[in-house]
Amino acid sequence: MSTPLTPILVARSKNDIVLYPHMANRHGLIAGATGTGKTVTLRVLAEQFSSLGVPVFMADVKGDLSGIARAGGDHPKVAERVKSLGLEGFRYQGYPTVFWDVFGGKGHPIRATISEMGPLLLGRILNLNETQAGVLTLVFKVADDNGLLLLDLKDLRAMAQFVGDNAESFKVQYGNVSKASIGAIQRNLLALQEQGGESVFGEPALDFDDLMQADAKGQGMINILVADKLMQAPTVYATFLLWMLSELFERLPEVGDPPKPKLVFFFDEAHLLFQDIPKPLEDKIEQVVRLIRSKGVGVYFVTQNPLDLPDTVLGQLGNRVQHALRAFTPRDQKAVKAAADTFRTNPKLDTAKAITELGVGEALVSMQDQKGAPAIVERAWIMPPRSSLIPLSPDQLKAAVQGSVLYGTYEKAVDRESAYEKLKARAEQAQPTVAAAPRSVGKQPASQTEVLIGALAKSAAHAIGSQVGRQIIRGVLGSIFGGGRR
Repeated sequence: MSTPLTPILVARSKNDIVLYPHMANRHGLIAGATGTGKTVTLRVLAEQFSSLGVPVFMADVKGDLSGIARAGGDHPKVAERVKSLGLEGFRYQGYPTVFWDVFGGKGHPIRATISEMGPLLLGRILNLNETQAGVLTLVFKVADDNGLLLLDLKDLRAMAQFVGDNAESFKVQYGNVSKASIGAIQRNLLALQEQGGESVFGEPALDFDDLMQADAKGQGMINILVADKLMQAPTVYATFLLWMLSELFERLPEVGDPPKPKLVFFFDEAHLLFQDIPKPLEDKIEQVVRLIRSKGVGVYFVTQNPLDLPDTVLGQLGNRVQHALRAFTPRDQKAVKAAADTFRTNPKLDTAKAITELGVGEALVSMQDQKGAPAIVERAWIMPPRSSLIPLSPDQLKAAVQGSVLYGTYEKAVDRESAYEKLKARAEQAQPTVAAAPRSVGKQPASQTEVLIGALAKSAAHAIGSQVGRQIIRGVLGSIFGGGRR
């Protein structure tokens, strides 16, 4: 029988409060008002997961997490916490870190293909209504049926234009195509492109195995998505992270309850995920959160208010750290009561009152015990971080990126032949064919639409059974729809 792993020391009051590694994939919540210590709690957990050999993914939405790559000891309040908690043998250290950036400026470029993202998630990014989202799904279906890869924004724009221009031809097989909806899709695609959306989509797409690595000492890699710029488009940020989560859910095999997680995924600013979200997508998120635990992935939501999360998701979060909340308004008071009610009652503690009195770095903490039951809530001080709270300078960050083993893998974008190039080539080939087509008695010359559709039909025949065809189908149906990799 293997020796149990050392528990993660999360906080200390009269007793040590620990997180058992085999319970870490039961998910968690870090909540509290701005400035109460949520980011430091996230950092402390990430450090200790790394020490256990567990890789971590987290987004740096404020630009203050990069110092995790260097040893600390440069902050007087951290030293004060070490002393006050009596942490003998406490050692400052840095952790193996990989930086990612959708825009490629402060980390390795991180991309998804349009097909992988799928119409449901793209519909949310593009802020489409139900009718427009239905037309977008139709566009994906036409591309799928005809073996046309959708990799980047220009592919999707070309495909949407093709479907709109030939709406009558597709009517019988696919249903009505509203040109107004096609116009809305195109306008929103253009707006997304102007916001830098072209950086989000394309190849080489992220290989998720690159997130689950360890260094030579066996420490789990801490993957940091530099997201201060991405947060200017909050819906894109939330949907991109949701895509990552759903892809992990689809790609990883079932492992049950492992001794420690394969990956811990921190979802910062989690309220954005559920903001103005359609009910079908909310249901799918709840399903992914509920089932991804069996893939060995722990998901920790970081947000200001527990009420930001639906009850169905909140109920899945067994490990909780609640920092201070303010109770200035009726909604604030409701949030305090809701947060207090989610904990297992401690008869010696007025939980609701304590939530409003907590100091910076202090929290109400409840972790699951070794059998999975939530422990009684305790008021405690979060462990101090071992890494530096001072962010890396631009030069230090650049050096860290260029010194990574992944450097060069994602830096150069690849633009292989896909829907845009194929539609463009077929249109150019069809034009002289139309002009030279002889007129026969009782038969009209082939139209450009007929020629293009014929070419697409031939392409579809070649795609049937091919690996590319299967990848397209998987991308269109996607894990978020509950489909599997073909």
